[in-house]
Amino acid sequence: MSVLFSPFRLRDVEFRNRIFVSPMCQYSSIDGMPTDWHLVHLGSRAVGGAALVCVEATGVSPEGRISPSDSGMWSPEHAAAFGRITAFVKSQGAVPAVQLAHAGRKASTSAPWLGDKPLDAASGGWQPLAPSPLAFGEGYPVPREMSREDIDEVVAQFRRAAGLSLDAGFEVLEIHMAHGYLMHEFLSPLSNRRTDEFGGAFDNRVRLPLRVAAALREIWPANRPVFVRISCTDWVEGGWDLEQSIEFCRKLKEIGIDLIDCSSGALVPYAKIPAGPGFQVPFAQEIRKRAGIPTGAVGFITRPEQAEQIVATGQADVVLLAREMLRRPYWALHAARALHADTAWPVQYERAKLK
Repeated sequence: MSVLFSPFRLRDVEFRNRIFVSPMCQYSSIDGMPTDWHLVHLGSRAVGGAALVCVEATGVSPEGRISPSDSGMWSPEHAAAFGRITAFVKSQGAVPAVQLAHAGRKASTSAPWLGDKPLDAASGGWQPLAPSPLAFGEGYPVPREMSREDIDEVVAQFRRAAGLSLDAGFEVLEIHMAHGYLMHEFLSPLSNRRTDEFGGAFDNRVRLPLRVAAALREIWPANRPVFVRISCTDWVEGGWDLEQSIEFCRKLKEIGIDLIDCSSGALVPYAKIPAGPGFQVPFAQEIRKRAGIPTGAVGFITRPEQAEQIVATGQADVVLLAREMLRRPYWALHAARALHADTAWPVQYERAKLK
């Protein structure tokens, strides 16, 4: 029996297997609205057999987007536009999820194929916000340091976005606290130099992220799960690291967060990251063991046997695939054959099912 293809349950949501589609920016929205591209992109992964399909980092405000082409969730119109996507994903037996995010000092940039560079006002950009007035890197603008009022407003924006996500039909909510975006910027001493109650000591740096997590856990129905994606380490000495991540995850568990999506890096451009197959899996394993919370492993997971080993040996509860899902939307169906697991194919495709 394949563990990868065994059901997994969190609260009242059951996932048909342990294969999740990781949130991946598509830079194809218009004013934050999803388009036909999103319907086909996300829908095809649901058809392809994944258990959960997660929408890309979705800005809780226009200024919280990474780029002007990112998806957003700040109005009833956005919720309605996502409705047809969540309905289709569910019709294919997958669970629709959305990752809510605020890009912080990494906001206001162009899409990768347009240079992936900061945008000025004349090019449709805006001034980013951050815990401290420290630019992400050379050529990036100095963000405006957030006031207490700004902090309260961001919490309110996350709460509003969570309510709208519920209206849109999402069953799982993920909070983006990784990859150098706003919540991660508060967590790391490399980007947070504040001297008030939101900076300095560990308990101060985790204050806003925990406040956001608590607010969304309160808004989200008690029978539906909330995930948090973190960067388990900055890969820089003196930055955020695994030990801090473990303690943070213990606090998230107390709030009622259900699963930690274990990524790493992207806070600063000069980090030296030893990327390779499974390089982040040990983080998921340690957090699962020491914080006592379910975890997802992500990063260079490409082969069915590799994914099976991760979940079968208890290194993580689920695997999240990103680039491999871009290359092979039907990865899960092919993985089932490789692992001799029987899984349902869409009835329209059954005549092509490989025995």
